[in-house]
Amino acid sequence: MASSQIIILAIIATSLATFISRFMGAITSKKVSVKSKVFEWFNCVAYATLAALLGRMIVFPAGVLADSDLFIRIVVLIICIIIFMISKKNLVLPTIVSAILLSVLNSI
Repeated sequence: MASSQIIILAIIATSLATFISRFMGAITSKKVSVKSKVFEWFNCVAYATLAALLGRMIVFPAGVLADSDLFIRIVVLIICIIIFMISKKNLVLPTIVSAILLSVLNSI
């Protein structure tokens, strides 16, 4: 099988998996109350997965982020969390500040 066929097959398989799970979620969502324990559990699992991925990006980065020191990444993270809390949970400001801080601290 040619590599282009494998790529197309992989795209189709992952698309089907994504759309089937979203479709099943849409069908069953009417039966799950937002205040139920099941919904809270799924919410916690989603946040834990996100936290694990972000932690992996900071501790074991790939690509361009791997060129910066761990200390710089942790300092930027702490500063951005503080900005996030001060700015009443605004996501845009810490994101912009993190890009600027990483570029400034890496150039020093």
